[in-house]
Amino acid sequence: MRRRTSLLTAAFVALATLLPVSTASAEAEDATATGGIAWAPCEEEPAAECGKLTVPINWSKPGGPTIDIAVARRKATDPAARIGSLVINPGGPGGSGVEAVYGAPGSYTEELQRRFDIVGFDPRGVRRSNPVICSASVYNQMPHTVMKSQAHFDAWNAFTKKLHADCRARTGPLYDHVDSVDVARDMDALRAALGEEKLTYYGISYGTLIGQMYAELFPNRIRALALDSNMDHSLGVKGFFGTEALAVEDAFDQFVGWCEQDTSCVLHGRDIHAIWKGLLEKARRGELYYPGVPDRPMTELQVIYNAALGTEGPDWRLLSEMINALAGGPPPEWVPPLPGRQPVEGDVAYLPTAILCQDYNLRVRNYWEYAELMRTSNRLAPDTRYHPYPTDDMPICLNYPTTNPPHELRYTGDAPLLLGNSLHDPATPWIWSANAARQLGPKAVLLTYEGWGHRIYGKDKCQTDIFDQYLISLTVPPHGTRCAVGTAEATLKQQTRTWPSDSLPWAGPVAIPSRAERGVA
Repeated sequence: MRRRTSLLTAAFVALATLLPVSTASAEAEDATATGGIAWAPCEEEPAAECGKLTVPINWSKPGGPTIDIAVARRKATDPAARIGSLVINPGGPGGSGVEAVYGAPGSYTEELQRRFDIVGFDPRGVRRSNPVICSASVYNQMPHTVMKSQAHFDAWNAFTKKLHADCRARTGPLYDHVDSVDVARDMDALRAALGEEKLTYYGISYGTLIGQMYAELFPNRIRALALDSNMDHSLGVKGFFGTEALAVEDAFDQFVGWCEQDTSCVLHGRDIHAIWKGLLEKARRGELYYPGVPDRPMTELQVIYNAALGTEGPDWRLLSEMINALAGGPPPEWVPPLPGRQPVEGDVAYLPTAILCQDYNLRVRNYWEYAELMRTSNRLAPDTRYHPYPTDDMPICLNYPTTNPPHELRYTGDAPLLLGNSLHDPATPWIWSANAARQLGPKAVLLTYEGWGHRIYGKDKCQTDIFDQYLISLTVPPHGTRCAVGTAEATLKQQTRTWPSDSLPWAGPVAIPSRAERGVA
């Protein structure tokens, strides 16, 4: 495997330290829900219980209009050994905590399920909790994401004004109250409704930002806060784009290194960099078509999506098969859905990107500023060019106020915090977790998995045991703890032949067929 860890880390640190950040202080408040939770078997998954928690739309006006937050739980399998409730969030923004509870038996160890009620909720603006919606007829007018000129920028500028007005009218007053500070306040109301004096929480990807905001707001109400594959809320738009470009380039480089060594890769022995470059050039000419989609050519952005999605699991074998298929070879047994934003059918389009826009200031003033971001990304990522997730979402944030401005974190509590990340994560770079841990202070311990992919819990025994020990016994490892990768065979077994969906940052949910539909045991 080709290694560029020291070079990658040095580049991240240099980039992160040169970028300006804003600071903000957190103010702890009481979060009181307007009622308890009436539990009943879930219609979609009767083995779990579902309910609703009523919270104010605007936490600064607790007596004002309210919404219902959808909640689900699976009770501890050993009531005598039960510690309490473990609240989980799978990320996104747009990931469903309710559905994460449905899938909990396949996602968490038996010991964790034995000791905790696993509780998840759909954050405000997501799925069953008053989702952010827009008119499909307006949403489908969206220009192509990657801008090429000032005229293209002007078209986006006009479109976003129309889009946000439409989505605000469709969604209602909640449209301006979906940032992660509001969600953290909802989560404290959930803690109280569950009868827990202090919160035990495990968040993945964008779910870590919810946990970080909770640590700032309610530092003395934390029992355990386990944050897996962290966001860095201190970054401005330059830092966001630059670190993401480095991350997906590094992850793709790791894939190439695997393919050069492993004969099971269908591209083994071939010049993958040249093949990939040819695919990007063909897409830019409008001559590349996705398997099963003959009616419209792929864009360069959609090609690059394959690199990001294929390295998140990772599922290197499927990624190699997809690149081979795009280069004229046979398609794999299962072809993932065409990635990237697509026109929607029906009357309604969902827009969880609104959450990202409120948490991060990704606005640019003109095409020149945008083009400079892209040029920097191209220099940092000569193969992958840029990261598709923020590239696809950033234009939507034009003309949308950031209500939770980026800032360095501040944690004043006494409870130890556990953060984790893989070295080669294409979605939430390792440096993001390192920065978040530094900002949270000495109570925060960073666990590094010396492997690949997004989310480290469940990948190897080492880090899974450390997370379990922390959540169950409040034991944190020493600062600087690292977990080595298991055997090559174990790594291949992690590849489940799916593009990720529930923890996909910023790109919104992807329609993934069930394992049974794909014929996967």
